[in-house]
Amino acid sequence: MEKPKVFIYTPVDETGESHRQLEAAGCELKLSDISWHNLDGDMNIIDDVDVDTSALLGVAVRKIPITREVMLKSPNLRIVAKYTVGTDDVDVDAATELGILVTHCPTEANWSGVAEGTMAMMLTLLKKIREKDQFVKEGGWRDQSLQGTYLGRRQDGYGGITIGIIGLGRIGSRLADLLAPWRVRIIAYDPYKGDQQFIHHDVERVELDQLLADSDVVTLHTNLTKETRKFMGQAEFSKMKETAYLLNASRGAVVDEDALFDALDKDQIAGAAIDVFEEEPLPKQSALLGLGNKILLSPHVITFNIGAGLTTALPWATEHVIQAMKGEVPEHVYNEDVVDRWVERFGGQNLL
Repeated sequence: MEKPKVFIYTPVDETGESHRQLEAAGCELKLSDISWHNLDGDMNIIDDVDVDTSALLGVAVRKIPITREVMLKSPNLRIVAKYTVGTDDVDVDAATELGILVTHCPTEANWSGVAEGTMAMMLTLLKKIREKDQFVKEGGWRDQSLQGTYLGRRQDGYGGITIGIIGLGRIGSRLADLLAPWRVRIIAYDPYKGDQQFIHHDVERVELDQLLADSDVVTLHTNLTKETRKFMGQAEFSKMKETAYLLNASRGAVVDEDALFDALDKDQIAGAAIDVFEEEPLPKQSALLGLGNKILLSPHVITFNIGAGLTTALPWATEHVIQAMKGEVPEHVYNEDVVDRWVERFGGQNLL
């Protein structure tokens, strides 16, 4: 029996240990020379996918889309396995229609890293960390313009600020937990979560319009779906306070970047911190680059931490592929609607 072919189209395991595990399990590997750290130009891997490929494995990179055409290249493709939490580079609807599993790796190191990074961006903006550093380096000393924001309630009657979280899943709820000791008011909008989620994390449930109107910081933690694409646009920015900040560490396309530029350029909101963009890398001609300290930019590396990053996802993604090659449904299937059909196609058919 021929070995099942696994195409790792964006290798991330510099040690090669996960590759050896796949080979020891009985898989034949094909590795791309693409580095996810350095992506130049648009890329299409369709010519690199063999007709007998059983698994595609890689990270979420929109410049390397896993389209319907890519998946159709191999009639017996069983799984598209991601090292990342995100799957927006995959045509998940097409995969479901074709009976192909899409798995992802929601490791704590990843999603909790987003929450920690969001907290850091929030404090950088509210406490004017960059401005203070630049002021001293330019020869200045204490100045009224460097005054930051005090976050929490105080006994002297100061009421503290309001943090609005859009999306109370793993990341949003962890952020709420991190904020709890700061004695801020935490509100959230998430129509897909029950009241118990809000109660457990001591968060006040509100409707979107109230969140936008009340929040001093609006932070986005949603998946990218048809409903959330350009979720934050001109209408939403107009409902925010002029003194409010927007944070986005979810997916770039959740924010209308043209509308964000206008809101910042016209002082409709006070500032923003963005880790993700609709087009990545951020184009050198992007208007967002000309906004100075009104916007804090990060190159989609909010989970890129020592001891974390993608390293903790390697065992998960490796096991997802091995299970699928054995005809077993792995954990962390993103497109759960496909499972019954997938079992009809491949269930119990062991290729190893």
